[in-house]
Amino acid sequence: MTSKKNNRVTKTAAPSRGRFVNTGNGPTFQAIDIGHRDYAAVIDPDTAFWSLVARKKLADVMLDGDLPRAYAKKADQFAREMDSLRFGLTPSAVYFNPTERCNMNCTYCYIPAEMRREGKHMPEKKLLKALEILKQYFRTTMPKGEKPQIIFHGAEPLLNRYAVFAGIEEYGNDFLFGIQTNATLLDDAAVEFLTSRNVSIGISLDAPTARIANRTRKNWDGRGTFKPVLAAMRRLNGYDGWSVICTVTDANLQHLTRLVDFFHDQEVPMCLMNILRCTLPPSRSLKPGDAKAAKHFLAALDRTYELYRETGRRLPVGNFANILLAIIAPAARRLMCDISPCGGGRCFFALASNGDMFPCSEFIGLDRFRAGNLFKDDVPAVIGSEQFRMVTERKVENIEPCRRCAIRHFCGSPCPAEAHEMNGGMDKTGAFCEFYEEQVRYAFRVIADGKVDAYLWDGWDKGIKDTFNF
Repeated sequence: MTSKKNNRVTKTAAPSRGRFVNTGNGPTFQAIDIGHRDYAAVIDPDTAFWSLVARKKLADVMLDGDLPRAYAKKADQFAREMDSLRFGLTPSAVYFNPTERCNMNCTYCYIPAEMRREGKHMPEKKLLKALEILKQYFRTTMPKGEKPQIIFHGAEPLLNRYAVFAGIEEYGNDFLFGIQTNATLLDDAAVEFLTSRNVSIGISLDAPTARIANRTRKNWDGRGTFKPVLAAMRRLNGYDGWSVICTVTDANLQHLTRLVDFFHDQEVPMCLMNILRCTLPPSRSLKPGDAKAAKHFLAALDRTYELYRETGRRLPVGNFANILLAIIAPAARRLMCDISPCGGGRCFFALASNGDMFPCSEFIGLDRFRAGNLFKDDVPAVIGSEQFRMVTERKVENIEPCRRCAIRHFCGSPCPAEAHEMNGGMDKTGAFCEFYEEQVRYAFRVIADGKVDAYLWDGWDKGIKDTFNF
């Protein structure tokens, strides 16, 4: 198309008006089978706009029905929201490793064994200095009135207990504190200190019996830790701010449904059933197949629903709940592993016990991703470093087959550390694909059947805007 303006001939583009689906400027819809008798999902992969459509009316609705009109009304909102989630966030949390050491030698640990056996603690004085530096940094980035998070992580943070507790005591008004522990050192005094200061507590347990749990979670002498963890769970009973992480491996898959019953009996407020990370070679020996993992994981989710129907008490599985939220209310996501780029380096970063900074704890021990040191380098410069950008610029659009996948923004092709170490690059997929695919299909079935509330925590929908489009 040409036009005359001020006696000059100019050329302008001649785009289509976007009248039709899947051509020109029209919406791009992909239909996916969610395994539901009555409904299929229709998704615009770029914006994560979606709708559930009656299977028998799928063609009519997609091509000449309400769906294109609904898309026209909401597409810009979805695109803005997705762009903000993916590219508009800045760090608001730190995974703080106060020690390299651990009193356990779990088979699948992502931290190298020599660090866990021979590593050093961060001295109390240095830990306090680190918190002060982080406090000053977050003052320049966080909205007024909001507190950043510090999660003491591991290795095992309670091996450096007095320094950690001193930091929580000194900076309790400046940060929201959490601790992730193997729970073997979580005695009465530790529980009293942490719960009285509203510290969130995450512990780890992989199975409902000692025989199974102790296969992979054991100390350096080869003895399991089921009994002390169970004792810690009983100490925490009645406290709202605790949760349990189960690492899903080939060793415990068949026991996940029984583990749900066990957690429910112990009145666990929330659990996570995180599929194994295969970043380091030892963990890969426990890698389950996708189909097998999905079968048992989804059976465990079914069991949480049955228990809710029987008792009225929920047991949210946090990692699945996050995928459910990614579909119905993206801005309410609490975890940032299932979006691309992931949260590493842009929503949080990791701090090693010597002050070295990494995009995520999964990279600690991988020298290629050491980006700087908190005590020597400018924090914004580290966040903008090449090592961080390798993670923050990893996008599903550059990964095959993710770039063609309709559900790419509900999965995110995790995990960058796993993809880099196991499969040779940031443009590769991680260890699992079909497992995440089945979670998303299950989530759409939950929505289709009106069961969402059973899988999320009380009050999940307060103060958030959902994007239901049934």
